[in-house]
Amino acid sequence: MIARSIKCSMKTKDPTKRRVVVTGMGVETPIGQNPDEYYNNLLEGVSGISEIEAFDCSKYPTRIAAQIKNFSTGDWVTPKLAKKLDKFMLYLLTAGKKAVEDGGLILGEMAEIDKSRCGVLIGSGMGGMKVVSDSVEALRVSYKKMTPFCIPFASTNIGSSLLAIDLGWMGPTYSISTACATSNFCILNAANHIIDGDADMMLCGGSESAILPSGLGGFVACKALSERNDDPTKASRPWDSGRDGFVMGEGAGVLLLEELNHAKKRGANIYAEVLGGSFSSDAYHMTKPHPEGLGIILCMEKALSQSGVAREDVNYINAHATSTPAGDIKEYEAIVHCFGQNQELRMNSTKSMIGHLMGAAGAVEAVATIQAIRTGWVHPNINLDDPDKDVDMKFLVGPKKERLDIKVALSNSFGFGGHNSSVLFAPFH
Repeated sequence: MIARSIKCSMKTKDPTKRRVVVTGMGVETPIGQNPDEYYNNLLEGVSGISEIEAFDCSKYPTRIAAQIKNFSTGDWVTPKLAKKLDKFMLYLLTAGKKAVEDGGLILGEMAEIDKSRCGVLIGSGMGGMKVVSDSVEALRVSYKKMTPFCIPFASTNIGSSLLAIDLGWMGPTYSISTACATSNFCILNAANHIIDGDADMMLCGGSESAILPSGLGGFVACKALSERNDDPTKASRPWDSGRDGFVMGEGAGVLLLEELNHAKKRGANIYAEVLGGSFSSDAYHMTKPHPEGLGIILCMEKALSQSGVAREDVNYINAHATSTPAGDIKEYEAIVHCFGQNQELRMNSTKSMIGHLMGAAGAVEAVATIQAIRTGWVHPNINLDDPDKDVDMKFLVGPKKERLDIKVALSNSFGFGGHNSSVLFAPFH
């Protein structure tokens, strides 16, 4: 149980503050390559987890993952460049350009916007693992066999850079890497660039492609993964008493954030508003959550305080909930500590269907959160057959989608190293 609380003073909204809205979304996920297909599958409880097909993993104790099958770069990336790039970059570029198009902007025809005030902030937790793995193998023969793109393509920032080059966007462009909290860090920092007046538009989110021998082996060595190989679609089971670890996923999610008046001036379609959010550190352990959830509580309390949001207005939480024995309960207890007085609160975990996209998790979950706001439906928690004894089902969405008039939604993402992040979204009024 939570032994002590973190107190943060509440402040009211500043009416002069530049407001940030979401005007475009793009995704590459195991269950959909556009926001509507992706969210419709979430609402129907479709799982994207199956046996790994990309390589022989018969000798691994974990042989399942949530893979993107039949992926195509289409016209988004030239065939010549597509052959060179690590897949995390391909996911980033395609999702990013889809977000631009979804935002009502035509690629190559953006004369009406000031590109010096448009930036790209899309991160990755693991970066170009395939490029690194291939280069290590080549080095066994000779350094002369290594690709000259090894160093730049292994860097997490080059994906954002390549997208900015394609778009001609000259504003703040870089990446953040905070393990599985990466996307939320990118979203909040992108929003802050707009609030601070550094930019009018920002593409932000995360991308990950680590379903490789080195990625799988590394997480197996950490003893972090589910070994429910005989029933892949049942393997990711947040808050269930039978959970035995997370399931690796891959993909990308990108939001187009925009200053409100800028969006109105060009007649953009507004999906939701970013009210704010916050970061914190557990300052406790490299991989384990704080036993009292203090860092998570601090993060959510600061998100409320800094955004001027009343806790009773938060009635939907897209939880980090990865399906690990310790992590799920510590987050649940922290959420109940902060919001348990709200009897309307509903909570779910997108990872029950798409696994854990690590650095991209927060971005695709932000898209799910925004889609919940748009549609009035929250997706189910699948595989929650026997809830953990410390969980009260009154707060959790059941095995079927549920209607919910969302006032304010909170999306959590946490990462190895004790990185915590919470983002607040709301309907635009």
